[in-house]
Amino acid sequence: MPCSLRMGTGDTSLKITAWRSRMAASCASAPPHLGEVLALSLRAFSELMEHGVVSWETLTIPFVRKVVCYVNMNLMDASVPPLALGLLESVTLSSPVLGQLVKSEVPLDRLLVHLQVMNQQLQTKAMALLTALLQGASPVERKHMLDYLWQKNLRQFIYKNIIHSAVPMGDEMAHHLYVLQSLTLGLLEVRMRTPLDPYSQEQREQLQVLRQAAFEAEGESLGAGLSADRRRSLCAREFRKLGFSNSNPAQDLERVPPGLLALDNMLYFSRNSPSAYSRFVLENSSREDKHECPFARGSIQLTVLLCELLHVGEPCSETAQDFSPMFFGQDQSFHELFCVGIQLLNKTWKEMRATQEDFDKVMQVVREQLARTLALKPTSLELFRTKVNALTYGEVLRLRQSERLHQEGTLAPPILELREKLKPELMGLIRQQRLLRLCEGTLFRKISSRRRQDKLWFCCLSHNHKVLQYGDMEEGTSPPALESLPEQLPVADMRALLTGKDCPHVREKGSGKQNKDLYELAFSVSYDHGEEEAYLNFIAPSKREFYLWTDGLNALLGSPMGSEQTRLDLEQLLSMETKLRLLELENVPIPERPPPVPPPPTNFNFCYDCSIAEP
Repeated sequence: MPCSLRMGTGDTSLKITAWRSRMAASCASAPPHLGEVLALSLRAFSELMEHGVVSWETLTIPFVRKVVCYVNMNLMDASVPPLALGLLESVTLSSPVLGQLVKSEVPLDRLLVHLQVMNQQLQTKAMALLTALLQGASPVERKHMLDYLWQKNLRQFIYKNIIHSAVPMGDEMAHHLYVLQSLTLGLLEVRMRTPLDPYSQEQREQLQVLRQAAFEAEGESLGAGLSADRRRSLCAREFRKLGFSNSNPAQDLERVPPGLLALDNMLYFSRNSPSAYSRFVLENSSREDKHECPFARGSIQLTVLLCELLHVGEPCSETAQDFSPMFFGQDQSFHELFCVGIQLLNKTWKEMRATQEDFDKVMQVVREQLARTLALKPTSLELFRTKVNALTYGEVLRLRQSERLHQEGTLAPPILELREKLKPELMGLIRQQRLLRLCEGTLFRKISSRRRQDKLWFCCLSHNHKVLQYGDMEEGTSPPALESLPEQLPVADMRALLTGKDCPHVREKGSGKQNKDLYELAFSVSYDHGEEEAYLNFIAPSKREFYLWTDGLNALLGSPMGSEQTRLDLEQLLSMETKLRLLELENVPIPERPPPVPPPPTNFNFCYDCSIAEP
């Protein structure tokens, strides 16, 4: 470095200014073979400016234009353009006035030329200046710039030649791709924060298009020859079927976020996946009211969820590198992601057998499915769809349980061994509780052939666990005494326990829709009645009573108790008992393997024979 660069702080500004002028004058007339000297001068100037002694805003317009010419012209030395691009990026980020100059002097086509050169350093610096120009532009200008870049196939080039390049991507390029993704998604913020205007003719027509795409044939057949009031009533009913909470859908879309962005997503899904859209709506329209998945309500909440996961409308981080390769894999990535998400919602809804009351719970599971899959950084939308559909509700529950156990440290081999030793004792405790519950007895209803439920009967287990006693009783009376029950079934005569469709009292009634609710609550006990086999039939009043009675009867029969309630009770007891046993070992690291057993001693003469009497 020249001696003149080692200077005091007092005359730093004057010397940098003078040196900058000399450099600009010399570079203007520099022959091509002096490209290496020019590169060294630009690097030295950048390092001086990074010390922060002089502001970037003090640079003159002629100097910035001179650096711009090194970006726009074809130089012999390939090391000059990256340095010039880096200088212009710093100028753009530091000075709004000079940033506008750079924006007007450096065309986007020139940056695209630099991006297409297979030089990682040049590509990174060109992308850095591009994102800096986008950040400094107004929302309208930014939209025009991004539209132009997408028309020039920038997205396809990034996806094929940068993301899938044979050369590993650097951290700086990853950050700029994150910024580009964030700025592109930020264009959705205006729609996200704009509520639906009930007086807008265009928006009302869009809602009608959404309704007609789902119920076009039905609406034409039912609406022919109807009055205006009847037709409006029919439209309101169809909007309800579509999943809107109000007969006037404008009231649902007044919420911001997601505002009009939710309507955009629904229209995109109906137009680009018409068969999937019709199947979603018609399938849920034919379900029972409490089990239908509301398309509109789910779409609104899913749009909010995607905006949160993708940080739509949030300012760009200065250090983040969390971009999604899938974003650059296709056009309209946000809307395409919604199309996958809304079909995932319907799939998860059916897996959870959800009702309207479970809507928030289902959305939490869908959020977890999307978040976990996005964290895997799938490289394409098809790969994302495959992975997210493989992450079923059961798999989410398994992952939650595994993560909870890892956080509690209960998956260490010594603790797993302790849990296995505790299981028989705790299963015995659960068995005892189930038998005590049978001894308390339960009031059951008789289901007649006409579906009447006006008769009651009571059943309980004797205190010595040898007899099931039961008999009819009147509604509103207290449970009868054990000795007053007229019927008895010895436990020794019981053969097997039947559940669900295997029960004779359910099988005899057929498999009609009205009997489906009874399948999950029905159970029967087969027993010896002379030389024939007879059945004692039950319809449990609730799912919990079903689990308790089937577990208790299995315990009497010597069969394993395999209900969901037993699994939950066992897990809860194991967790509590394990924590109690480990209280004294708090903050003590538990080794993964037991310590080695020491070798036996070479001499066993140390043993003392207690049988020898002392004199």
